[in-house]
Amino acid sequence: MTEASHTPASYGGVVNGLAESIRRALTAAADPARAPEMRRYMKSDMPFLGVPKPVRARVLRDVFAAHPPASREEWVAAVLDVWRGAEFREERYAALDLAGRHPEWQGADLVPLYDELVVTGAWWDYVDEIAARRIGPLLRAFPAELTPVVRAWARDGDRWRRRVAVICQLGSKGDTDLDLLRDVIEANLADPDFFLRKGIGWALRQHSRVDPGWVRAFVDDHPDLSALSRREALKHL
Repeated sequence: MTEASHTPASYGGVVNGLAESIRRALTAAADPARAPEMRRYMKSDMPFLGVPKPVRARVLRDVFAAHPPASREEWVAAVLDVWRGAEFREERYAALDLAGRHPEWQGADLVPLYDELVVTGAWWDYVDEIAARRIGPLLRAFPAELTPVVRAWARDGDRWRRRVAVICQLGSKGDTDLDLLRDVIEANLADPDFFLRKGIGWALRQHSRVDPGWVRAFVDDHPDLSALSRREALKHL
């Protein structure tokens, strides 16, 4: 999939109408008094409208129902249109919500789409949603295609791609690819980045719910694991 093949302008008024409807609905639901605190909490360069998540979910449900995409291509284009044109953080949350609306259209060829959202979003609220709810399910559904991507991202120069690689199996439970989990964590053990160290601990802690023995052994076998990662990994053991 190339970015050009899914440029929002390719789909004309249908996509623009959905994007505009999303923006109008979020603006109508905005609470300007909430916006500064939401922005401070998220340490966001992009401003907030002040729409709490439950309110956002309610208004977007109505918008999505009123503007169903006619095709997979139109859906992808709408996600990109909303994301790229966003002026407020809630609009990008809406793009992520829209990206999760059609599980029947998910496929390994959407990796470039999610990669764009990871790299341009570049903050944990976007990245964690994409890792756990988009890349993780794709990895389980298309392991032959996604496993090499995840391994490569674990060694990428972009720390958010690396975080995705580390935490994308949070929902895998008994289907966790342990060789992959070990590989992506070991690739990042020496990195001092807080978000990577926290992500390593989170990934290990989550897997400890399924296989505590494996996690204990991993921690014991890796004395170079950071104190933060170790503490998070063993929190429930």
